[in-house]
Amino acid sequence: MKNIFFNNWHFMRYFRIAIALFCFYTAYEENQWVFVPFGVFFLFQAVFNLGCGPRGCNVPTKNREDE
Repeated sequence: MKNIFFNNWHFMRYFRIAIALFCFYTAYEENQWVFVPFGVFFLFQAVFNLGCGPRGCNVPTKNREDE
């Protein structure tokens, strides 16, 4: 679990953190609390490294050598 949080940080993870912080800031400053769930969604994706990564949304294929 520690590996998920501290390794493999790339542009998309930082970008999701930035979007989450922007949503939280907008919700607080403008009193538009509808942005909070969006901020939570992007923060969750960034912390747990979910969603599409820097190489797209491809499903990893298994090589015959791995069997």
